[in-house]
Amino acid sequence: MSIPVSLNMNLRGIGQSATLAINERSKALRREGRKIYGLGLGQSPFPIPQSVVDSLKMHAHEKDYLHVQGLPALRTAVAEFHIKKDLADIHPDQVLIGPGSKELMFLLQLVFYGEIILPSPSWVSYHPQAHILGRPVRFIHTSFEDKWRLTADMLERHCAADNDNTKPRLIILNYPSNPDGGSYTADELEAIGFIARKNNIILLSDEIYGQLHFEGEHVSVSRYYPEGTIISSGLSKWCGAGGWRLGTFSFPPQLSWLREAMAAAASETYTSVSAPIQYAAIRAFKCGINIERYLWRVRKILKALATDTVRILQDGGVRVHMPDGAFYLFIDCTPFAEKLHARNIHNSMDMCEALLQETGVAILPGAAFNRPANEFTARLATVNFDGAKALAKCETIPLDTPLPDSFTKTYCKETLDACKRIVKWLHD
Repeated sequence: MSIPVSLNMNLRGIGQSATLAINERSKALRREGRKIYGLGLGQSPFPIPQSVVDSLKMHAHEKDYLHVQGLPALRTAVAEFHIKKDLADIHPDQVLIGPGSKELMFLLQLVFYGEIILPSPSWVSYHPQAHILGRPVRFIHTSFEDKWRLTADMLERHCAADNDNTKPRLIILNYPSNPDGGSYTADELEAIGFIARKNNIILLSDEIYGQLHFEGEHVSVSRYYPEGTIISSGLSKWCGAGGWRLGTFSFPPQLSWLREAMAAAASETYTSVSAPIQYAAIRAFKCGINIERYLWRVRKILKALATDTVRILQDGGVRVHMPDGAFYLFIDCTPFAEKLHARNIHNSMDMCEALLQETGVAILPGAAFNRPANEFTARLATVNFDGAKALAKCETIPLDTPLPDSFTKTYCKETLDACKRIVKWLHD
């Protein structure tokens, strides 16, 4: 007897996350003996700061279930982190610790009943999460000319088209952005915050890459819309601890009802985050001079690599903006549309599949980031280099001294080679 298929309708047709799928695909091709340039999965290449690793070792014996909202000392460290870094007025009682910011985002969309607004392009999991939960999603499409950034005017036009500012709405703003590394100025954030307040929109500010702003000048939109902004952060990107799965949400008092509902849902699902990891995270969020030096060097390496990869791509005719932070590039290959059509390549998925098969370069199609299907856009995660070796070399160079011109050629050669392969393939 065969058991009938009975799936939640919202899950039918949803596959594995595009970022995880490309990583597994790349591994499989390598096992077949293929040379693969893995620019698909956006995982920090750098080691976790040693002081944070030492703290995890020291607390490995911690075995008790912790408070569902998170270890009080960790919530205090997170609140102080945002007060110092973002000038945000966060109280420890308003912090929620979860097993990765991704899970917290899912819980937020679970307990919030309303429309989700997503600027496009946007991170691959925002929309699928909303779809799984049956939440309505509306996109605000940006463009290359906008530097892929949402503007206050765009948001105002979107709200005016609704003509109903009483409808519950939540917008997710991510910067420095995945997929393009772009960020916002203080004036731009103030204008967006003004429109969000005017229209009673809750703003989830995904600032997981905030500490990887190349100039160390990340500004949180919570400065300008404190009563309606939730700050999302964690350890995965700036601390290099993606596999530790620890994320944080910091709420204003006015949104305590959301935090309480999320904590209730958490108590019935994951219970609490791993105790040793929460204790170790205290060390991370307290920062200190060693972690600050680590961040200065990481930013220096990422900026140098972004500068060199952008130069290669732009010199090859690819449309791409210099990012402000993180480790992504969002390329637009529209100038090659005629050539691509002649090769029976008609959209971003075709383009990325052909590129992988013919060159071994693995990148993600713009369609995975909610771009129009027929657009020739794609995301590159510039992380396929040995971050430990690059960081060790950087530590021998004074902080106020630029990296030598040969640095990326020596320590990030595969990333540069991958970009050269993309350009050559487009021109062939």
